[in-house]
Amino acid sequence: MEGTKMVRPAGNARLKAARQHAGYASQQALADAMTTAAPLLGLGNLQISARQIRRWESASPPWPRADHQRLLAHLLHLPIEELGFTPPWETADAPTAPRPSAPTPTTTGQSTGATLPLPTANSAVQPPTVGADFAAINGALRRLYFSVQPAQLHPTVVEHTKLGTQLLAETAGVPRRILATALAESLLLVGRIEFFDLRRPEDADASYVRALQAAGEADDPLLGAAILAHAAFIPGWDGRRDEAAERMRAARTYARRGTAPAEFLAWLDAVEAECETRCGHPREALRLINHAEHTLSESTGQPAPDWFNWFSPISLASFKGDTQLKAGQPAQAKATLVGVLDAIGDTNAKQRTVILGDLAAVEVAQRNPEAACSYAEQALDQLAITWYATGMDRVHQVRRALQPWADTDHVRHLDDRLYGWQTTLSALQR
Repeated sequence: MEGTKMVRPAGNARLKAARQHAGYASQQALADAMTTAAPLLGLGNLQISARQIRRWESASPPWPRADHQRLLAHLLHLPIEELGFTPPWETADAPTAPRPSAPTPTTTGQSTGATLPLPTANSAVQPPTVGADFAAINGALRRLYFSVQPAQLHPTVVEHTKLGTQLLAETAGVPRRILATALAESLLLVGRIEFFDLRRPEDADASYVRALQAAGEADDPLLGAAILAHAAFIPGWDGRRDEAAERMRAARTYARRGTAPAEFLAWLDAVEAECETRCGHPREALRLINHAEHTLSESTGQPAPDWFNWFSPISLASFKGDTQLKAGQPAQAKATLVGVLDAIGDTNAKQRTVILGDLAAVEVAQRNPEAACSYAEQALDQLAITWYATGMDRVHQVRRALQPWADTDHVRHLDDRLYGWQTTLSALQR
């Protein structure tokens, strides 16, 4: 029909998303890993080719044989039924008993709203505006993230993803693609809350897998890059440098496919810099931040997607200040972070707690415990208004560093605040 864009098949997006999330950036990488793992699992010397992986990631993937199923489940940490395969005894044309249009989402606790696999479209019963309507709610939740308590916002966003997952079974064509994009964004927000606000990395990792599958359904490479980069934080913060680097390589590959704006590319540098810093390589992190600053200076003004609302030049400066401190440059770090604190004002309460915590750490490094306690208490004041687990982590790190001055009045006063009834209960409840 004239004026209608043909949507090309996305192939087996579930397997592709699971492969990339597990750190296998190419089909050949997964094939090599399967070949290596086979004798370790008692399967003998199997030879898996990239051509076989390509067949499995096609729009009509063949049902893997038993030993291949075992290898896929072992390496990708998902059952074969959740990797986009249809058993030969279940064909699309076979008559089936009446069933709901979408599976009922099942969750562990409140970790995520979407089940695997994503439902296929039974019929397009929803109006063409369903994707845009669902995305409009995303916009509201996106803004609420910066002010609403995470324990209150998280279940709301999870329920929203459950709705989106069910609606996928009732849409087709372009509306389905728009809806899948919005669902991927919503699942990304679930993962962000779980990782940064609630400090539940395993739940966040599972949410990012589901988000990547939805982005694959939508064939949105830029959103896929954002999800993969967020997933890199999980091993990066845990000191698993190689795993974080593999996820970042995948994220950069997707960003190239999606014609990313300068701000997005600079954010990728900042994410990798954060991971390098956590893994004990602050000099490499500073190099990445310098590259990010150069990228921003050459921005052509290409607009970023609406969902990309967590990064700005001020955010980059915040990354830089923390990295300068880890690199043994406390004076430079202080100048950078004071500038960030002045610039951010009250616009981002969560980021403000992190900056205050980093400034407290700078004062510790300069052996000024009184000023360190002052910044830490300001961070606690902010946390009493808007909880942020990452901000509280910064305060606890500062308190551990203040142990040589534990008997001073300033540190004891900080302890009274840090371990008061309200603060302790808040930490346990969130």
